Amino acid sequence: MNDIFTREGDALLCRFNGETIRIEAWGPHSLRVKARPTREIRAAPVEALLPPPSTSPQIEMRETRARITNGKIAAEIALVHRYGADVKHELLIRYVRADSGAELLAETRSHFAGPGPRGWRPIASESWRLEAQFKAYDGERLYGLGQPQHGYLDLKGISTTLQQQNTHVVVPFVVSNRGYGFLWHNPAIGRCEFAKNVTRWSAEATTQLDYWITAGDTPAEIVRRYTDATGHAPAFPEWASGFWQCKLRYRTQEELLSVAREYKRRGLPLACIVIDFFHWTRQGEWQFDPKEWPDPKAMVRELDALGVKTMVSIWPTVSASSVYYKEMREKGYLLRTERGQPVVIPFPDKDPRGVGFFTYYDATLPESRAYHWEIVKRNYLDNGLDNFWLDACEPEMRPAHPDNVRCSLGNGAEVLSAYPLLHEQGYREGLTAAGRGSEAVLLCRSAWIGSQRHGVILWSGDVWSSWNDYRAQIRAGLHAAMSGISWWTTDIGKSAEFRELLVRWFEFGVFSPICRLHGVRIPDALPLPNDGVPTYGSDTFAIFTDTGGANEVWSYGEEVYALLVDLLRLRERLRPYIVREMKAYETAGDPMMRPLFYDFPEDDHAWSIEDAYLFGRDILFAPVCEPSAQTRSVYLPRGARWTNAWTGDRHPGGITLDVHAPLGRPPVFLRDDAEVPVRA
Repeated sequence: MNDIFTREGDALLCRFNGETIRIEAWGPHSLRVKARPTREIRAAPVEALLPPPSTSPQIEMRETRARITNGKIAAEIALVHRYGADVKHELLIRYVRADSGAELLAETRSHFAGPGPRGWRPIASESWRLEAQFKAYDGERLYGLGQPQHGYLDLKGISTTLQQQNTHVVVPFVVSNRGYGFLWHNPAIGRCEFAKNVTRWSAEATTQLDYWITAGDTPAEIVRRYTDATGHAPAFPEWASGFWQCKLRYRTQEELLSVAREYKRRGLPLACIVIDFFHWTRQGEWQFDPKEWPDPKAMVRELDALGVKTMVSIWPTVSASSVYYKEMREKGYLLRTERGQPVVIPFPDKDPRGVGFFTYYDATLPESRAYHWEIVKRNYLDNGLDNFWLDACEPEMRPAHPDNVRCSLGNGAEVLSAYPLLHEQGYREGLTAAGRGSEAVLLCRSAWIGSQRHGVILWSGDVWSSWNDYRAQIRAGLHAAMSGISWWTTDIGKSAEFRELLVRWFEFGVFSPICRLHGVRIPDALPLPNDGVPTYGSDTFAIFTDTGGANEVWSYGEEVYALLVDLLRLRERLRPYIVREMKAYETAGDPMMRPLFYDFPEDDHAWSIEDAYLFGRDILFAPVCEPSAQTRSVYLPRGARWTNAWTGDRHPGGITLDVHAPLGRPPVFLRDDAEVPVRA
């Protein structure tokens, strides 16, 4: 047994019972772990971790145990005897604080008879279904995992899929209050469970186990280290801190321009206006329909003169009617099923009119990314558009059967979680090569490990217009922040009937990293049903092509308009502060929108607050989340003094207040007498 452990450079290599485990230092106070039930370890199918800076880990080896120490973290791996188990001896890994020996996380079995802590079920000769099982700990709290929509901030007790879907974004990184961060570095479709009795990560199909773990004294230290390992966001463009006007959908060039002109005529701030889908000829031609958008270059030129940026929605879908379809299929640039047919999603298109079936370009293939980008460059970038809304980039498929998808990198069950990252990478590389990368942003419906380094604004997807969905977005944004993504936004409002909800959601948008008004709006000329039964939407095609009712701040009556204008002015006053705080995110990794415990980890009560957050270092924002509410309870964390931004009243930390919160005046508190111009 004395040949179980060997040293390979700065890595500890362990071979036993046909399995190989490799543990190596990967950045300060961090370790990367790979395992495979064969004699060799392979490169990751998608490498989202950046090359690490050099470190000097300490490696100790004995006959039946070994230890690798890198700064604050150490991995102890031991050969243990399992009485009554399927395998009498197995290697078990435990992670501890190197300075104190306190256990951070340890592998375990759910049952003595198996499966083991690393359970391998062969699918084919080079692929396995994998389960990695760890101990569960009483009192543990976990945060992150991308952007879930279950409405909980603490992930303990949550079971969730690791599959990219509309609104459900998978960035498989979690921060634990036990002092560690854990990254499941695997693009496979899977599941993660944080149960009372076990923590389990699984992959439906994978070539090997691959994860990264780091130790830190505070949540901020852990998130910063994760950002160092996966990439920092570029400099935040100052224009993006302003107000974005958007709806589903502006149908013509003249309609879009008329809205921008009206904002300027009214003296209202407008930073960006967004062109949504179906501006195109066909899906997969990635160009404006000249009948509705006759001169995009002139349109952008006029908007630039008004001081308004333009963004356009681009889907990765390809219709069989597209002029590029035949060539892309023959060159292997499309996703396809395992039986060779194109992967399909039924969805409407303009030509031919009605519901059709579409596939996606294969973003996992560099040549396909380059082909797609050249079309985008010719039809959009060369016309002056360099901000792109990358919608449907999960990619969305119905039914969602990733195991029936073939990508150039492998079976969809093995790699499809990384599709949005590679899609975004193609755009960022294209923008940079064209010299247009410094001010351009990508608004995306999905993301994966490291998406932040491509200048991605994560959007929380097609959420419904309800108070429950509104409340869920607060938690979703905080999870995204703990997953390393600070450029984040949600649709402000969704329904013309819910004016109170629209105002409250707008308040939340003002205190979000990106402030964007969006929503599905039925045509203005269509009368509302008087019998309570909706008549609009019976034609699926019309839901998408005949939408576009008014959705500007003046569209909801004078009372709502006055409130929204005041909130727009407030956003303008906050912009210098937002740009400053985004600089901290760019350099250190501290997200703009973050839970209270991020800055106040010593305050136990701060860990339990799920419906209020810090907006940068100096602002505590408490969104009003209940209909008809005029007050709400606000907890002020210990360790700072707090000033009500509206009244000027000062309060010590560690107390809970009942705060007056009329429409347009949500609770806002400033930390330690910070000078942020909330009041006019």
